[in-house]
Amino acid sequence: MGGMAGAMGKKLLILANFDKAGVSEQIERLRGWFEQRAEILAVRSTLEPLPEAAGQADLCVVFGGDGTLLSAARKLAHTGVPLLGVNMGKLGFLAEFSVEHLQKHFGQILAGEIQPTERIVLDVCVYGEAGEEAFRSPAANDVAICSGEPFRMIDLSVARGDDHIARYRGDGLIVATPTGSTGYNMSAGGPILEPTLHAVTITPVAPHTLSLRPIAVGIDRPIRVTAVRVNEGTAAIVDGQVRSNLHDGDVLEIRRAARCARIIPHPGRAFFHTLASKLQWGHSPHHTGPDG
Repeated sequence: MGGMAGAMGKKLLILANFDKAGVSEQIERLRGWFEQRAEILAVRSTLEPLPEAAGQADLCVVFGGDGTLLSAARKLAHTGVPLLGVNMGKLGFLAEFSVEHLQKHFGQILAGEIQPTERIVLDVCVYGEAGEEAFRSPAANDVAICSGEPFRMIDLSVARGDDHIARYRGDGLIVATPTGSTGYNMSAGGPILEPTLHAVTITPVAPHTLSLRPIAVGIDRPIRVTAVRVNEGTAAIVDGQVRSNLHDGDVLEIRRAARCARIIPHPGRAFFHTLASKLQWGHSPHHTGPDG
């Protein structure tokens, strides 16, 4: 009861993917319940612009899946507003809460008894050959450079600060935050990073040489990817959702954004538990249960 008393007067922002089945109905069902516990600033689709008062919210509840939460994280990272993901999709690796668990822990969260995890966000810029800014976006998960049509091997030169890292020839490259390390990066053979690390993975996609392996590096200095030779269809894709075409001579600059995304963790569900339960990490090929 003490948590609920301390939670009164809090401001709530609700973002959602209304294309997912059951999302509209669930929000309407919970609206009165929310209003008894907090002031609702707005209910918006993640495709809509944020309301002007978004930065005043004490909490943003996101209904959808992991992609919806990533979209919300990009929009709200500059505000520092904590995000709570309610999984209305399939995997729910980032959107950890069911509706039942949202209701169970809501008072504790509003009262500050469950602290958000701070996860780095990247500031991604594409500069043309003349140095002009052609594209800019935050990235909560990753930025992937994909070869595109006509699907010839592309050539990328990568540096961090003044240090040359490597020349990458192949189908592309993924630079992922710890949050994104369990996504495309992991599927391409890259390492999994703990969520709170201030580092990124650099993972080649189908590299032309055996010697080019994924690497994790600190993000204290900007990472610059120069498009030495790319295809007509080559693009930089942020979080699998936003894209910018790349041309020969373009430079993709990746910096750590000034503010982190703040995501409410499910209490009692440690990162390694989530890896094991959602991705079967650490299980033997014949695992059938806790004693398998």
